[in-house]
Amino acid sequence: MTIQEWFDKRKEAQIERRAKEIKGLDSDTPELWTKCVHCETQLLKSEIEENMMVCPHCDYHYKVSARTRIKQLCDENSFNELFQNILPTNPLDFVDTESYSDRLKKAKDKSGLNEAVITGIGEIKGHRIALAVMDFDFMGGSMGSVVGEKVTRIMEKAIELKIPVLAVTSSGGARMQESALSLMQMAKTSCAAGKLDEAGILYINLLTEPTFGGITASFGTLGDIIIAEQGARIGFAGRRVIEQTIRQKLPDDFQTAEYLLKCGQVDIVSKRKNLRKTIANILEMHGV
Repeated sequence: MTIQEWFDKRKEAQIERRAKEIKGLDSDTPELWTKCVHCETQLLKSEIEENMMVCPHCDYHYKVSARTRIKQLCDENSFNELFQNILPTNPLDFVDTESYSDRLKKAKDKSGLNEAVITGIGEIKGHRIALAVMDFDFMGGSMGSVVGEKVTRIMEKAIELKIPVLAVTSSGGARMQESALSLMQMAKTSCAAGKLDEAGILYINLLTEPTFGGITASFGTLGDIIIAEQGARIGFAGRRVIEQTIRQKLPDDFQTAEYLLKCGQVDIVSKRKNLRKTIANILEMHGV
């Protein structure tokens, strides 16, 4: 198999998996019914939508967009987006099977976003908070220069305003099309998180499905309190890579939110319906 054939096969598999997950969940389609990708129960689309995109039968948590996440967490009409005009470029003129510029345009058309993170100031049950919310639909939530810059800026804004920060992650890791420029964002965002700590600003991480690679290895797990959404997969390298490296079979629940809680790597595992209340309680406890 040539490298090109490998890329084509991988892309087809990704498209097939994504299509299976979202089939029937697009509100622009006329179908009223869909099948849960986890338990295969036939459900009304409205049942899942009304249940915050969680299967009412097996409790499977579907991925949600950054804007949906903000709507679920923040008080109505309280969120004010910041730094939306910081846009990605193609600094390396990178081309693989297609140019990076074309990939950025496709990601924008698919997600309706300019980048893989939305940043701004909002309120959660009356508590003012700075948010950085990632969206997996934009190039797998990968972190490039703009993601790193926006996350850093919102943390600096929080220090200026003396308000807590919530980072909601959903990412496959660093963005390969920006090479070392992408990897630099790990250090950049980690330094910004360090400044929050020095300033005594509360920093909360919310890890959602999936959070991997450079995000996990940087700002995604540097919070004072780390919350994971039920069922989320969290790690650095993928399961298959680790098994091939250590030549051992890993536990079935390896890299799940529940496994990380058991091992002490996250502080709380929460159902989606409880996240808003959980975060508000943490803010209340810290008097912010």
